[in-house]
This record gives sequence, structure tokens and C-alpha cells, in this order.
Amino acid sequence: MCKFNFFISSVLLKPKKILAISIKLLIGLISFYIIYARLSSIPHIKDQFSAWLHEPVIYIALLITLLLMPANWGIECFKWKLITSTVERVSYGTSVKSIFSGICVGNLAPGRAMEFLAKIFFFKPENRPVITVLHFINGMFQMLITVTAGIIALAFKLSGTSVSSLFVYAVFAFGLLMIAFFCLAIGNIAFIQRKLQFIKWFRNIRPEQLVQLRRPMIAKLTLFSVIRYLVFTSQFYIIYHALSPQSDVWQSFAGIAAYFMFTSLIPMISVIEPAIRAAIALFVFNDAADASANVVLASTWLWVVNVVIPSLIGYGIILKEKVYFRSANAG
Repeated sequence: MCKFNFFISSVLLKPKKILAISIKLLIGLISFYIIYARLSSIPHIKDQFSAWLHEPVIYIALLITLLLMPANWGIECFKWKLITSTVERVSYGTSVKSIFSGICVGNLAPGRAMEFLAKIFFFKPENRPVITVLHFINGMFQMLITVTAGIIALAFKLSGTSVSSLFVYAVFAFGLLMIAFFCLAIGNIAFIQRKLQFIKWFRNIRPEQLVQLRRPMIAKLTLFSVIRYLVFTSQFYIIYHALSPQSDVWQSFAGIAAYFMFTSLIPMISVIEPAIRAAIALFVFNDAADASANVVLASTWLWVVNVVIPSLIGYGIILKEKVYFRSANAG
């Protein structure tokens, strides 16, 4: 009788196992096809990368940026553990799994809009709606630093230039508007949670789950966002300087800060992303010879280091994890 019951249970569970495996395979196929399509869309990418390898300094730059990748994402994992601790305490290892799985799934949509779907999986079903909100709030901390640095950088770069003052004022006004929006959102998370309850997914948030970050938590998350920003801008500078040696460090970092701001604010579609990045690079680095090509190459390598390699790690984690089909209100 026991054997018969075990057989019946196995038969009933098999369709769910097949579905779980199919979803995992589909994630891998789509994610890595998008990565391949993006690399293939960059003109003469093979020739350009081959030309790099004739200079020993390039190898050193590539190695340093690669070694900084764990620092970049390690800080983000700590931030994620910190902000989610207001709802559910998880280990640093679970936070790492959540972040890297999210990087992989984030490839599936423009602007990494689907990243949260994998990240929330590592939390209890009843907490996932709240964790979804915290995912976007956590991103706002990083965006706040990126936009603030970008606005300061633009002011530095455009001072004394012939660029239309109307355009400068428009950029600054938009940037300040975004900064104000991020600050208001970070300071009013509980209000946002209540307003989102017109969406079925967020109706599962119970009153005791409403989150309001305290000042010490906000200060910590802001500090770690600044440190992480310095890590990935340094990665960019190292590879960019190796490709095109710069005499003015401050101008280079100002250009990089402005570049990161624009590429963060403008939604990217994988097929045309290299063209968008090239256009932004041409605008931001128009005072340097061959800047556009070198910036696109530097950003491509940075994307390989900070997105493609973590995506491979994340997909390995996804393949190992068991998928449970439970709703947020399953309890």
C-alpha cells in the first residue's frame, strides 16, 4: 500500500517537475540568446577585441576589472541582505543566490525589468510581495547615487562650453526631479505599499508587513551604494584608460559618471543597445579621439564581467534550486 501511494505521488508530481525543468531551460535559452545577439550586434567586435590583445597593459586591465567583479556584486549582496532583513532575515549565502539568479533572469527584459522574479524566489511566499517592493527601493539607492554623480559630472564637463544653456537646464531639471523622486520613495515605502494594493499581487501585503526604513538603515544603504558606485566606475576607468590613455583623470571620471547616468536612465533594448551606448558615448566623450569606439568597447567588457559571467553563475544556481509552485497567500 505504501509503495502504491508513493507511485501515485510520483506520477502526480511529475508534470510539475517537467514544468520546472522546462522553465529553467527556457530561461537559459532566452537569456544566453539575448547575450549572444547583443555581442553579435556590435560592429567588428571580434577584430576590435583581437586588437586589444597586442598590448600587455590590456591584459592587466582586464584582469583587474575581473577581480573587482566579486567586490561589486559582493557589496550588492550585502545591501540586499540588509534591506530585506526588515521583512525576513536570510543568510549572506542566500542573498548571493538571490542576486546572481536575478542577474540571469534580468536579461530577459529591457531595463532588467524581470530581475525581481528570480530574487524573490529565495524568500517565503507570504513575504514575496513586500520583497518585490524592496527590490525596487534597493535599486533606487543605487540610482540616486548614479544620477547625483552624473549631474555633478555634467556641471563640471559643460561649464564654459558652447552647449545650449536650455539643454543644460533641461538635463539638470530632469536629474533633480529624479533625485527628488528617489528620495521621496525611499522615505515613504509604507505609503507606496498601500498605494500598490490596487494590484492583486500586492493585496497580499498585511498591515504588519508595511516597511518604513529607519535613518541608520538609510545611511548604511546609501554608504554601500556609494562604495559600489566607486567600484564599478573604477572598473570602467581602468579598462578605458588602458584602451585610450587619459591625461586628465577628473575629466575622464566626469565623462564616465555622465555616461553611467544616461545609460541608467534610458531603457535599453538588447538589439539596439550598442547603438544607443555609442550615441551617448559620442555626446559625453566628444572631446577625445576615437572615444565613442573605446567607450563602447570598455562598456562591453564591463558588461561581460559584471553581467555575463554573473549570469552564468546565476544560471547554475537556478538549475540547482527546486521550484515550488506556491502562491504568495499560500502561507
